[in-house]
Amino acid sequence: MNSNNETLLRVDDLVMHFPIYRGVIQRQVGAVRAVDGISFDIKRGETLGLVGESGCGKSTTGRTILQLYKPTSGQVHFEDVDLVHLKGEAMRQMRRKMQMIFQDPYASLNPRMTVEQIVGEPLMVHNVATGKEIQERVAHLLEIVNLNPAFKDRYPHEFSGGQRQRIGVARALALQPSFIICDEPISALDVSIQAQIVNLLEELQEQFNLTYLFIAHDLSMVRHISRRVAVMYLGVIVELADRDNLYRQPLHPYTQALLSAVPIPDPVADAKRKRTILEGDVPSPANPPSGCRFRTRCPIAEARCAESRPEFREVQPGHFVACFFAERFIQ
Repeated sequence: MNSNNETLLRVDDLVMHFPIYRGVIQRQVGAVRAVDGISFDIKRGETLGLVGESGCGKSTTGRTILQLYKPTSGQVHFEDVDLVHLKGEAMRQMRRKMQMIFQDPYASLNPRMTVEQIVGEPLMVHNVATGKEIQERVAHLLEIVNLNPAFKDRYPHEFSGGQRQRIGVARALALQPSFIICDEPISALDVSIQAQIVNLLEELQEQFNLTYLFIAHDLSMVRHISRRVAVMYLGVIVELADRDNLYRQPLHPYTQALLSAVPIPDPVADAKRKRTILEGDVPSPANPPSGCRFRTRCPIAEARCAESRPEFREVQPGHFVACFFAERFIQ
């Protein structure tokens, strides 16, 4: 891991609401609060893990950072440039430095294009290379992700899921970016293949000094690849800390519940540990609870949790949490 303390990406109070329209005249009657005011930063060369239940807004966060969705409000500073206000050619040039590896290797590749066309397309779109140079660059990229360059004339349906995801990784690397958002890149793959892709991502990070935002709901894999971890629930980040601190001493009840569900290889220790069973369902992001988002399922919620939203604050050096009672769990 790179120990550089330079901040590459800073997200300040990012909000992404999707309007809900009804009726013949399509009148707005509400909004889905997919991302509702989150802040964090990522140092150059590090991996920040973003975890949470399905539907909590993780993927929307990634796409909004890259401006695939224009945010409702907030700021996204990449290399001290606010991406929210960039347009046209300026945004196009900035996209060369930021790429995304998508979750579904079956849906993210065009079935009508060959591997050479898929991996070479970013080079062509950004006028980085032409003709024979594209062919040489594609062959080199396929070698980097451990695919045979002779496969360049094949189509996506001729590959396995793991091989398709490697093609997606090669495409993301084509423009030599400094920042890559990995949007659950292993969740659609067999368990035996997941470790291979994660190991590849780690090797590439070391080789090219890449910075990752690694989105996942597999807590054990996030612990393996990430240096810091942010926990998201219903559009907000509830805890952010160094990986080891978070797993050793989670300070938010939701994080505690998530970690208590992770299996551990020691059957004696597993039998002794306390499990936190959450009651009820996740509320709708179109109508979230007042105050603390987690209060309707929280085992320690009190009246004040419904009255005001807890501040996302630093309770220990580098350990941020949005809970009124976080100090109770500090040992």
